[in-house]
Amino acid sequence: MLSETEARQLILERSPRGPEVRVPLPESLGRRTTRPLLATCDLPGFDNSSMDGYAVRAAEAVRGARLRLAGVQPAGPDQGLCLAPGEAIRIFTGAPLPAGADAVVMQEDTRAEDTHVTLLEDSAVGEFVRRRGADLCVGQILFSPGDRIRAAGLGLLASQGMDTVPVVETPRVAIVTTGDELQPAGTGIPLGPGQIHDSNGPLLAAVARHFGAVSTCHHAPDEPARLRAILEQAMDEADFVWIAGGVSVGDRDFVRPCLEELGCVSEFWRVRIKPGKPFLFARREDGPLIFGLPGNPVSAFVTALLFAVPSLEHWNLGDPSPDSPPLVRFRSRLLTTLTNPGDRPHYLRAWHDSAEGTLRPAGLQESHALAGLSRANALIRLEAGATGEAGSEITAFALDF
Repeated sequence: MLSETEARQLILERSPRGPEVRVPLPESLGRRTTRPLLATCDLPGFDNSSMDGYAVRAAEAVRGARLRLAGVQPAGPDQGLCLAPGEAIRIFTGAPLPAGADAVVMQEDTRAEDTHVTLLEDSAVGEFVRRRGADLCVGQILFSPGDRIRAAGLGLLASQGMDTVPVVETPRVAIVTTGDELQPAGTGIPLGPGQIHDSNGPLLAAVARHFGAVSTCHHAPDEPARLRAILEQAMDEADFVWIAGGVSVGDRDFVRPCLEELGCVSEFWRVRIKPGKPFLFARREDGPLIFGLPGNPVSAFVTALLFAVPSLEHWNLGDPSPDSPPLVRFRSRLLTTLTNPGDRPHYLRAWHDSAEGTLRPAGLQESHALAGLSRANALIRLEAGATGEAGSEITAFALDF
């Protein structure tokens, strides 16, 4: 049985990098860049005013000075105005600074007449002037490979005149849920005795979507021929296959033999963690990576985060560490004492009160307890045989999605 770090290291060594595609700028939101993107123009592109007011020579801009109005420079095309001694030019926010001017007096600090303006306050060189390149200069790195493009970043690329962006192709995840007991939600068909609604499909699809993938969902009954056909379809349409359930050693756990019949090689089975010990990692030559997750929803969720998501991050040109999940770490204070008497590290679901800086368990800590998971916004990793004392600080991982 592999440790968590050993399992993740092996997965990352087998994980491919995503290919590059070029997409229209609006479609780049949330995508990862594939190469360095450099600034092609300065921001601002020219010296301009940050206020509505008057462009002046700072040496003359003293309280009580009366300057002759020599023109108007609105935002837009540069009028080519030149400021002579003893003059001021009416200027508006974003307008090019006229030649000879080195400061702007905002209009609230002036008294305007028909042909002159009187200054009510002193000014200084550079006041209310946005200098060319102060925000960004040509050649500066905007994005490095693997950076995610957020809304503000998309705006930055637009400011450089970019209409297409080289990004990582969106990874495709095929999710296969298994089990005769599962019924999809929304069919209107009442549950029969022993049946439950399928929560793993929507849950895992949400995880995949949050980490930048698109997904398709399939359900396979506990019937080998049908399961094999669905698995083959999933492998044909996706870069990654996430299978929920059927990977253990029960009489009706058919996933592993079906994968072998389809030419898949099992890299390892079982990992030393809780929940999620019966985890399978397999692959087929020139095919997708296959992640066999436990069927209980909490186990499926945790193992997807610990092992399947790092592979997605690697595809997206990220550099996940094999030593920990690709989640934000933080430190917080335990409200209650937590004990792990078992021989495997235990990922406990917890609620983090950021205002108080405290952590407490969220609901039942059993692998089927979906309600408890839904109330958690953090995971606590408690080592085998370890105890976290109430009041002590502990490392946790944020569930911020």
